[in-house]
Amino acid sequence: MIRSVAVTQSTNDDMAALAKAGAAEGCWLWAEHQTAGRGRQGRLWSPAPGNLYASTLVRLLPGDPPAPSLALVAAVALDAALLPFTGPDRLRIKWPNDLMLDNAKLSGILLEREGDAIIAGFGVNLAHAPIIPDRATISLAEAGLAYPTPGELVETLKHRFAEYIALWRAEGLAAIADQWSKRSFPLGTMMRAWLPDGNACDGMFDGMAPDGALRLRRASGSVETIHAGDVFLI
Repeated sequence: MIRSVAVTQSTNDDMAALAKAGAAEGCWLWAEHQTAGRGRQGRLWSPAPGNLYASTLVRLLPGDPPAPSLALVAAVALDAALLPFTGPDRLRIKWPNDLMLDNAKLSGILLEREGDAIIAGFGVNLAHAPIIPDRATISLAEAGLAYPTPGELVETLKHRFAEYIALWRAEGLAAIADQWSKRSFPLGTMMRAWLPDGNACDGMFDGMAPDGALRLRRASGSVETIHAGDVFLI
């Protein structure tokens, strides 16, 4: 089921309330306008008309892969939903779940927990790109690409997300990591990770560790495994 509203503060907050009320896995909510959206680490996400603001929920089951790996599921699902509009060469996934179009940020995904549910929120720059001081942003419109309406995109995303949730449960994190790796940046791409302690780690992208962590190969040849941080292209 997909619900839509004209205006809300946060689709993630609304979906969390629905989760508390017993909403089933697979329900979706999207808003034409969102007034208090947020990204990872509490960053505010500036609203713009014509973009996608949507959330869904996953009910965790016994035997599911680790919940944090749903960030990778969300990334490959959104990538699959957007590929018909971008083509495979211009769109890439940056660890863990940012979609980059022409090396600029096209979307954001925020996962939050509510009891046995994981709320997955998606923001996609369809018509406009918000201004973010420390990173380049882009929209499909600004890239000169045809783009769907938010309602059309959420309908496609619902199906792609369900497909990858099924794969995640049936074949585990390794199957999702394989799909993710096919759509990530090439090995050797220079990246900088800002770590939670404020330090920076520069290195060449060396793929994903078995648990979903980022691997960066330093100039010395050593490999840093990063489980949390903000990652930028250099």
